[in-house]
Amino acid sequence: MAGLRDGVLQRHHRLPGSTADSEQKDRAKTWVALAAPLQLRMVPTTPSTTGATPGHALPVGATAAAPISATPEATHQLLHWQAGRFRLALRQALVMGIVNITPDSFSDGGQKVDPRQALQRCEQLVREGAHILDIGGESTRPGAPPVPAAEELRRVLPVVRAAVTLGVPVSVDTSKAEVMRAVLDAGADIINDVRALREPLALQTCAAHPSAGLCLMHMVGDPATMQSLAVYDDVTRQVAAFLAAQLQRVLLAGVALERVVLDPGYGFGKTLEQNCQLLAQQAQLLALGRPLLVGLSRKGMLGTLTGGKPAHERVPASVAAALAAVEAGAHVVRVHDVAATVDALKVWRRLRQPFVAAA
Repeated sequence: MAGLRDGVLQRHHRLPGSTADSEQKDRAKTWVALAAPLQLRMVPTTPSTTGATPGHALPVGATAAAPISATPEATHQLLHWQAGRFRLALRQALVMGIVNITPDSFSDGGQKVDPRQALQRCEQLVREGAHILDIGGESTRPGAPPVPAAEELRRVLPVVRAAVTLGVPVSVDTSKAEVMRAVLDAGADIINDVRALREPLALQTCAAHPSAGLCLMHMVGDPATMQSLAVYDDVTRQVAAFLAAQLQRVLLAGVALERVVLDPGYGFGKTLEQNCQLLAQQAQLLALGRPLLVGLSRKGMLGTLTGGKPAHERVPASVAAALAAVEAGAHVVRVHDVAATVDALKVWRRLRQPFVAAA
């Protein structure tokens, strides 16, 4: 399969060269521009399970009356995402298909644990129109126990090695440096980290790769504790400040800005009301200057909003949430139900086009 579909995927084997000094100056200028509207200061938060204290960034003097502003439509025309072998043009939202190789994921745990079944799932999602595949070997649902790196690699490596032949970028959902290093060596294009590269050696491992795409997500605590830590003065501004701080970290580590996208982390340490507020105000996060990757598919908030429906019955709600996220500026939506989402986006785009009456 060619690496180009609908004008959004472009092969990119080598990044343009530049001197270390000029790159450092560019990163510094970028951070000044990003941080200025937020006026950040760092406040310690609950230590992570590894003993590190990630810190929670809060805006100095921030109030709900001082929103961050941006134009979602403009960002779709301007932004790109360097993702390993591909340079993704984000003129319109892309669909990332979820491939869980876990026995305990909240939505489809145990269904595709066998590598052959997982690869068939990858092939099916590409046929349905997925622009990106996201492969995960460890559940990050609320209360999920950790998985040893060796077991995570046993689950994902065979699938990654096969999936990189399918003509679309391959993302791996992991927080462990050992897993990151192995899947990048196997050809993965993107590291999607719910812990925003805050685990030991994660940032160094990704910074050492010349072109891998990175997704940094907001989460307080870890999957085992996050829902007990869902306390915010202003969830949108605090999520924005946290993501800005993590973006600063990766830029200072030498990662090119074009490699990074940001994830608000719906359902990760947030109540239903906080998730709804964050989605309603999501466009404010575009002021950070990077694309937004959003995952709402089949999540518990959708079950609550639809009267307690189980995960497998949340497809219509998931499609509605994906459209709401794109309307609010999301550049990539991470979903279980690719075909339904792709079709809904086609209709949504056509209905939003200006009507021209026949002469």
